[in-house]
Amino acid sequence: MVFVVMGVISCNTAQKDTNKEEEVTVIDENYDPEANLKELGIVLSTPSAPVANYVNAVRTGNLIFLAGKGPLKADGENITGKLGADLTIEEGYEAARITGINQLSVLKAELGNLNKVKRVVKVKGMVNATPDFTDHPKVINGYSDLMVAVFGEKGKHARAAIGMGSLPSNIAVEIDMVVEVED
Repeated sequence: MVFVVMGVISCNTAQKDTNKEEEVTVIDENYDPEANLKELGIVLSTPSAPVANYVNAVRTGNLIFLAGKGPLKADGENITGKLGADLTIEEGYEAARITGINQLSVLKAELGNLNKVKRVVKVKGMVNATPDFTDHPKVINGYSDLMVAVFGEKGKHARAAIGMGSLPSNIAVEIDMVVEVED
């Protein structure tokens, strides 16, 4: 684990008092998302190209904003259908997990190494659902559980899990996220 300690150091000099904040970072030698992926048997692929006039990721400062991705399987087919009609919660969970793998592929392509991830900050999970379906969080847990399995405590994030009347190409879920990275 990485521990960050913030403190105030007071320096008294003959001329004036100065307060300075000093950040101390202790590096966890056991933090290795790449090894966690291997242990989970997950092989990342080349990210799919955007289907319109946008990019997969935008970095500003030490934040990366990942565009929404869906459950594109290794065979090139998406998991499609509505939760509450065509798909079970378990099938939705798996769709969210596959979407997480696709997002990790984008993140790896952007960073070169997932060890540069400081924190998964925010996840927005959209579930293609019938109006009476109310278990959106159980579906998006497939994504969240994967982020924690890969990044440990750094994978815990703020989240929204919401239902949508439809999603592009009838995909089961679409998920985007914001990640804090090392400089």
